[in-house]
Amino acid sequence: QVQLVESGGGLVQAGDSLKLSCAASGRTLRSYVMGWLRQAPGKEREFVAAIWWGGSTYYANSEKGRFSISRDNAKNLVYLQMNSLKPEDTAVYYCAAGSLLSNGSYVADYWGQGTQVTVSS
Repeated sequence: QVQLVESGGGLVQAGDSLKLSCAASGRTLRSYVMGWLRQAPGKEREFVAAIWWGGSTYYANSEKGRFSISRDNAKNLVYLQMNSLKPEDTAVYYCAAGSLLSNGSYVADYWGQGTQVTVSS
C-alpha cells in the first residue's frame, strides 16, 4: 500500500505561481513512477507530469515549459511547480503512484485525495 497526501493548492490570480506537494508513505516508492494529474469541472481526469525515481521527467505537451515536477526521494516528497497559471488550469490536482506506458499513458495504482487549485482571471 502507498498513501499519498497532497497539499499546496489554493486560490491564485492568473500569472501567479503555485507549488504543490505530495507526501508519500508506505511501500518503497522506487518501484513507482510518480505522477500529477488533474480534473477540471465537467472534464475527465488528465495527465500533467510524471517523474521516475532517478529523476527523469515526462510532461503532457500542453504543460511543457510552465510546469515542473520534482521529487525528494529521501523525504518521500513529490512536487509540482506551476508557473504562469491560467484560469484553464483550475482543477483538482491529484498525486499518483503508478507507471507510464510506452504509448505515453499514465496508469495509477494509488491516488491521493486531491488538492484544489483555482486560478482567477
